[in-house]
Amino acid sequence: MKELNVEQLKSRLDAGEKVVILDVRRGDERDFHHIPDSLHIPLQELENRVEELEPYKNTEIIVYCRSGNRSAQACMYLEMMGFTHPVNLKGGMLLW
Repeated sequence: MKELNVEQLKSRLDAGEKVVILDVRRGDERDFHHIPDSLHIPLQELENRVEELEPYKNTEIIVYCRSGNRSAQACMYLEMMGFTHPVNLKGGMLLW
């Protein structure tokens, strides 16, 4: 599984790069703080809502959660569903 660290993502965003970012945390976690312009599908809903990500099937999707564990699970699931470029944000919001 491909991983990206927080500094790498921040550099890309600061440079104005358009990236697809997916937050897989619960709604209450997202309400507290989230990466601007990120999509939100909680991990427990991903299986039933994966079709929402279909436009990004062959695009890099940077997935994050609180620490990187749930996002790693989401990346593995996306790979199983045929997504070609899921990327886990190592350290998640704890390091953001």
